[in-house]
Amino acid sequence: QVQLVESGGGLVQPGGSLRLSCAASGSIFSIYAMGWYRQAPGKQRELVAAITSGGSTNYADSVKGRFTISRDNAKNTVYLQMNSLKPEDTAVYYCNARVVVTPREYDYWGQGTQVTVSS
Repeated sequence: QVQLVESGGGLVQPGGSLRLSCAASGSIFSIYAMGWYRQAPGKQRELVAAITSGGSTNYADSVKGRFTISRDNAKNTVYLQMNSLKPEDTAVYYCNARVVVTPREYDYWGQGTQVTVSS
């Protein structure tokens, strides 16, 4: 099992920045990728950014150039640096970890952290 604990959410003004953190614990040896998803009220959950164990990254088009995902393997932690925040970034952000036990995949989720961008 994998436990994910998110932190760093909060209220910021448009144009501001936040840094989200997600610390993984438990059976972390087989984590293939970690990422961030978000879900706004009335909207479907969407991928924001992800990073694989090999360092490859993937971003939603809406956040490219503004958000950066990174990881600290020694701390089993993934970060999401969010700059130039917009009101449309307001959502609950969920940390995700994908565990691969060949040939199967398992997803683990954090409880979510609220990000609100408003003046």
